[in-house]
Amino acid sequence: MRQSPQALMLFAAGFGTRMGALTADRPKPLIPVAGRPLIDHALDLVQAAGVLRVVVNVHYRPDQIVRHLRARDIAISDETARILDTGGGLRKALPLLGEGPVLTLNADAVWTGANPLTQLAAAWDPARMDALLLLLPVAQAAQPSGRSDFVLDADGRIGRAGGRAGLVYLGAQIVATGGLAAIPDEVFSLNRLWDGMIAQGRAYGLVHRGGWCDVGHPGGIVLAEAMLAADG
Repeated sequence: MRQSPQALMLFAAGFGTRMGALTADRPKPLIPVAGRPLIDHALDLVQAAGVLRVVVNVHYRPDQIVRHLRARDIAISDETARILDTGGGLRKALPLLGEGPVLTLNADAVWTGANPLTQLAAAWDPARMDALLLLLPVAQAAQPSGRSDFVLDADGRIGRAGGRAGLVYLGAQIVATGGLAAIPDEVFSLNRLWDGMIAQGRAYGLVHRGGWCDVGHPGGIVLAEAMLAADG
């Protein structure tokens, strides 16, 4: 393990509009899956990986997430005034995260198999990488969209799928944050950062050893619970 990041950004600020009525009175990270809020499934992975510093961003119904996390040693990045997307949100949280590459994790997915964060940490090589994204072949992902985000070359570098059959990004990564300062917009996706890293040959991918389910819509809850039950 080479200079593994010890700070993590947990993205939890989204509106969860695809959840329909389920998010009318609560933020998506607090929707229960297998009897526990989604965000707690993510935080189990964080704790098991031994991450020392955790930041959670909030926007929609932020008071509920803040109250839920009150007993934990977690910093809050407040995006109540304006939601900033993944890139803008990560940049806003940098004073809380500290310098250097960081782990990021989406709060709206469920995992089985090897811990995604420890997999990333074990494969991280800052001499070659500015980003290391966790991926899964589309056919193995328990989600119905069928989209492909990236392809891998023989050395593990990622490129855009561009309609080719490939792999889906699972919402877990290690990423260097220095390039965020050069992006002029306040609200932007991490795709802007990745595109520069891909062009420089410094963006890599790693295939997850286990299962993954995006819980972005009501049907995802059923799929996630079935996946967890099958895993025991």
